[in-house]
Amino acid sequence: MTGLSRFFLPMSPPVRHWPRLRRELRATAKLALPLVLGQVAAVAMSVIDTLLAGRHGALTLAGVAVGGAIWSMVVMVVIGVLMAVPPSVAQANGAGRRAAIGPLFRQALWLALALGTVLLLLAQGSGTLLAAMGVAAPVRSAALAFIHAIAWGAPAFALYLCCRCLSEGLAWTLPTMAFGVLGVVVLLPLGYLLMFGAFGLPALGAAGLGWATTLVLWLQLLAIIVYLARSPRFADLGLFARFEPPRWAPIRELLRIGLPMGVSVFMEGSLFVATLLVIGGMGAVPVAAHQIAINVASLCFMVPLGVAMATTVRVGHAAGAGDPDALRWAAAASIVIVLATQTVSALLMVFGRDFIASAYSSDPAIAALAASLLLYAAAFQYPDGIQTLAAGALRGLKDTRAPMWITLCAYWLLGMPLGWWLGVHRGMGAPGMWYGLIASLLTAAILLAARFVQIARHDDRLMATVARSATI
Repeated sequence: MTGLSRFFLPMSPPVRHWPRLRRELRATAKLALPLVLGQVAAVAMSVIDTLLAGRHGALTLAGVAVGGAIWSMVVMVVIGVLMAVPPSVAQANGAGRRAAIGPLFRQALWLALALGTVLLLLAQGSGTLLAAMGVAAPVRSAALAFIHAIAWGAPAFALYLCCRCLSEGLAWTLPTMAFGVLGVVVLLPLGYLLMFGAFGLPALGAAGLGWATTLVLWLQLLAIIVYLARSPRFADLGLFARFEPPRWAPIRELLRIGLPMGVSVFMEGSLFVATLLVIGGMGAVPVAAHQIAINVASLCFMVPLGVAMATTVRVGHAAGAGDPDALRWAAAASIVIVLATQTVSALLMVFGRDFIASAYSSDPAIAALAASLLLYAAAFQYPDGIQTLAAGALRGLKDTRAPMWITLCAYWLLGMPLGWWLGVHRGMGAPGMWYGLIASLLTAAILLAARFVQIARHDDRLMATVARSATI
């Protein structure tokens, strides 16, 4: 049996593959669906901020857009680092070491609190960065008002994410969806109230949106803590049974796994931000069209991202249980789902691009360019889905350092220079920058998938990788 057939078809007679594959598809889909909806809810919170800011005025919209971009850049690192929690919990659960999950979680909370505090301090000092970027004074003022308010939600965000990651690591993903929807439901009226003022409260503008988001983040944290403490599902873990001071050994191990993921997430996110900044210098029409296409692609991206998060948990659980066959089946089922969902996304962008673009903008020039860029977005649906899925599977093995270098090279040593050369130097404009995005995602997809297949196709190497990672 060849390496690829051993990876994709772990059971020998082909006729016996289908029942097992159907079971794996159902298990992955059941785990992934709430994660997808939870990620959509997180994006919806950003959309609500944008919509409310737009109703308040152009200056508020610009300030929230700039402030939100700065906030998102720093948040990416926190998200990446705390991605170490689900595979650590999943491997411990798969290995039958549930007694170790409570102490691990309490140390992860210390790490999350430290990360949230650092994020708060960085956000409060962002004025220098905005000035260095040359942001106009009125826009800078609105952006700082938004950032300084939302920054007080940073500790809550990090702690909430840690609690959510614990639940996800135990293959219970409904809280991600439920508390995500809670945030959306509360943010809309609260943001409107604090931005425009009512019931004797002053109109706070951009700062009002920031404070509304902060209050929602603290509400989400309180709600999930109450849930974890009272739910019978987590009773045997003793998550809040006692106080433990921070211990460097487990925190250091979480950082060993999480910091490379934080860098990887930042590399990808900053690539898209940098692409926006470069296109922003090309004029109003290219940047507006680019934003439309990226908005659609980002929404579609939530599906493979949710599947990848589910794959991390399933691969981690199988790795902890020492079951290479189950690990390969979990990955194979995820591949089938992602290929199907990315096909739907690509077809939607190809055949619905004119309708989508015109729904976003009535300007013929913007709509025409956005429709053409959606073709480029369709072209990177498969690479984007595969690189996300492969990265999620590798996270399940706690293999994070090599993916960090892969993403660094793919995004910043290949994709960004190529996009700049085509878009700016060769004068291709926004399409040239999108060629760079496609090249970076394709390269990352090939290299990340190859690394996972190389590890997963051999039982001895796979178990050696798991053994090296099983220190938490």
